[in-house]
Amino acid sequence: MQYRCTRRTAISPETWHYGVVARWWALFNTDGPEIAYFRRFIEDGGEPALDVACGTGRLLVPWLRTGLDVDGCDVSPDMLALCRERAEQEGLSPRLYAQPMHELQLPRQYRTVVVCGGFGLGSTRGQDFTALRRFYDLLEPGGLLLLDNEAPYNDTRLWKCWLAEERAMLPEEWKEPRERRPGPDGAEYALRSRVVDADPLAQSVTMEMRGWMWRDDQLLAEDEQRLTLNLYFQNELVLMLERTGFVDIAVRGDYTDKPPSRDTAFLVFVARKSER
Repeated sequence: MQYRCTRRTAISPETWHYGVVARWWALFNTDGPEIAYFRRFIEDGGEPALDVACGTGRLLVPWLRTGLDVDGCDVSPDMLALCRERAEQEGLSPRLYAQPMHELQLPRQYRTVVVCGGFGLGSTRGQDFTALRRFYDLLEPGGLLLLDNEAPYNDTRLWKCWLAEERAMLPEEWKEPRERRPGPDGAEYALRSRVVDADPLAQSVTMEMRGWMWRDDQLLAEDEQRLTLNLYFQNELVLMLERTGFVDIAVRGDYTDKPPSRDTAFLVFVARKSER
């Protein structure tokens, strides 16, 4: 059995998308409303585009399949390797960059930068603000940043950890995997996560994730990764975008053109780089 447990310092960018966890993402996290929602911005004069935190290509590969000019970047080389593998199986040759958001230095500018499901993960708040500046610099004048963010109160499991009595019960105990999902490679996979710590003052939650891989009922690999999530509310992110220099900032709810409400689960921030 292979076992790997990864720990990183608070300054280094983190991700739990390595090894078995990355493979699970590639096999089973392949759809969602974000693909079509963000694609229409790119199709409407938004090329070239950059898919930040592209992972294994959930958004990127379908966009490339339709002929769109899109690059991808991610902090995890494991995820990028799986993205390239998936793309090449369809005869596609993506331009991929292994860089964290706050250190992005790419060879060209973009009309659209999409950040889907990756902002505030495994970074410090200072790094998040630096990342916004990197996105701004990577955009052409007049270009669009599209950034989504889950409302902190949408996940009941995490939201309740803002209460002192709930934090006193952390870390959660590990639980055995509930089910195994068969992959096309003949192996079976499972994921479990637990909350390790929560800091309502810092607006952050630390979690750990385990991934398992079996073949013929024999456990071949087990990986454990840790990740800190920075939690952002709508007005805070709007102020950060304004301070970065973005203009014409709009907020939409749940991958629609409608404004968000108090019941919105995911907010999409649409912000433009000044023409000057």
